[in-house]
Amino acid sequence: MAEKSTFEPTEIDTSPYEVLTTLRSDGKRKWMYPTESKGRFLFRRRILGWGLVVMYLALPILQIGGRPAVMLDFVHREFALFGLMFYPTDTLLLMILMVGIMLTIVLITALLGRVWCGWTCPQTVYLEFVFRPLERLIEGPEHVRKRRNEGPRTPERVVGYGVKQLAFLIISVLLSHTFIAYFVGWSTLLEWLQGPPAENWGFFLLTTLVTGLVWFDFAYFREQMCTIACPYARMQSIMLDKDSLIVSYDPTRGEPRSKRSKKSLDEESSGKIEAQGDCIDCLACVRTCPTGIDIRDGLQMECVACTQCIDACDHIMDRISKPRGLIRYTSENQLQGVKTRVLRPRSVIYGILIVLIFSSFSMVLATREAYDINIGRAVGEPFAELQDGRIANRLRFRVRNQTESSSTFDITPLAPIGTEMRIIGASPVELQPGEMKRIEVWVVIPREAFSSTSVEGTFKLSFSDGLIEEPSFLLLGPDSDK
Repeated sequence: MAEKSTFEPTEIDTSPYEVLTTLRSDGKRKWMYPTESKGRFLFRRRILGWGLVVMYLALPILQIGGRPAVMLDFVHREFALFGLMFYPTDTLLLMILMVGIMLTIVLITALLGRVWCGWTCPQTVYLEFVFRPLERLIEGPEHVRKRRNEGPRTPERVVGYGVKQLAFLIISVLLSHTFIAYFVGWSTLLEWLQGPPAENWGFFLLTTLVTGLVWFDFAYFREQMCTIACPYARMQSIMLDKDSLIVSYDPTRGEPRSKRSKKSLDEESSGKIEAQGDCIDCLACVRTCPTGIDIRDGLQMECVACTQCIDACDHIMDRISKPRGLIRYTSENQLQGVKTRVLRPRSVIYGILIVLIFSSFSMVLATREAYDINIGRAVGEPFAELQDGRIANRLRFRVRNQTESSSTFDITPLAPIGTEMRIIGASPVELQPGEMKRIEVWVVIPREAFSSTSVEGTFKLSFSDGLIEEPSFLLLGPDSDK
């Protein structure tokens, strides 16, 4: 009879079959209880994180030029970015801007590693500086919460869990409404909130969905967003090189590691016993890691460069009278004794491309027309013959005011000679800042102007700010030989 296996997965499972730090070998979720390690990096990250939270909440409210600082109005196809307005006709501008931002992130990653993940990513910022602190306030420190959650379901545990989830839900509602405000504006959002859900059921469903996703992410999914869902971690292999700045453990200084008492450390210092590496195998760096990795195993996909292991290790080094920096910001080359290069082919190429892209963006933006004018043919027959023999074309002028001031304009025909125009509607036409209007007109052309089935027509648009535009459009008529 085969002997029964006694293998049981434990919290620290070093089995070669382990794939992710957030999963056990049997595929079950391994919950993370990272302890907070106070230090110089945590202080800086907290200041930056809270600044980003305030900025996220304020941008839809802050007004620049009478519009929100950031608003992506897809319904009306208007996009406000820090005082600049972009319209559907600015596709090239928006494409250049997005390419420039992506290349900038690639350059920053090549130089500074995953600083985006640990310092500015919304997932890290909200989880580490909003949701986890609130969790510690309600349910206590990590070791208490871990022991309680692994024990029986007591009334204290149920009440604490319920209060925590209620607080998480309230924050999720605030974040989801702020997210929606980026697309519709707070003024519109407040109007919808004051009405019954049935009047704006689409908004109600969308807000409920976003609230549920935010709550699920920060209450349950958490670090798995970084280790499983986010593609950025998997892209770091093509963005990093041996000169990129990373959070790393120095094995030359730390090995051989061993657990030692204060007495053993003193004897090492005095030379009574053989000296070991500076790492005392206290696992402080492991306990504080939000994704559960051991930084001493080298660069890993799950590392988000949050620097918590640096603060934890520096604290231990201070206690055992060793110099800081056993875990530090460094590069693979520096760890191997090779000087780190800032200027290298990829960083130079990325930098040149970024300068060219943003220079092109500035040039295109500076030369953008004050008024976007488009002429098209109205639906129906291409032309009509009038009783007096003249030819009529029905056209549609689409004019958008891309300035910050209101304006009016008139349309008059310039060519062919003898052409008349009849505007359908009021004239002159009024345009508010950012407003687009469609104006239908009848263009009546003398028959003798046609030497073939078409003739180029030229029109004059005179705006109240003194600007004059003279667009052209092909006018259709009958064959002159018939």
